[in-house]
Amino acid sequence: MAKRFSELRAKMSPESLEKAAGLSQAMLDEMPLQELRRARALSQEQLARTLGIKQASVSKLERRTDMYIQTLRNYIEAVGGQLEITAKFPDGKVKISQFEEVR
Repeated sequence: MAKRFSELRAKMSPESLEKAAGLSQAMLDEMPLQELRRARALSQEQLARTLGIKQASVSKLERRTDMYIQTLRNYIEAVGGQLEITAKFPDGKVKISQFEEVR
């Protein structure tokens, strides 16, 4: 018989719970566009209507490994977000503001 997740979680040590929370947060912090759209409960068709393009174009966009910044910004805004570009260095992060003027 299958056990409920709440029962399994109740038996976990505090250390295991903390580790699991960290791993799940790491998965949420990084995801492909397709998963982001799904997490926002949007279909490709809904997103296509918002962007004013065809559903097939959304599918192609989600499979791309390179695209214009404006295309990515439009996608992110269509799913309810805001695009920020940040450069990471060993001694810290720098938000790149140059692309905010592209609109």
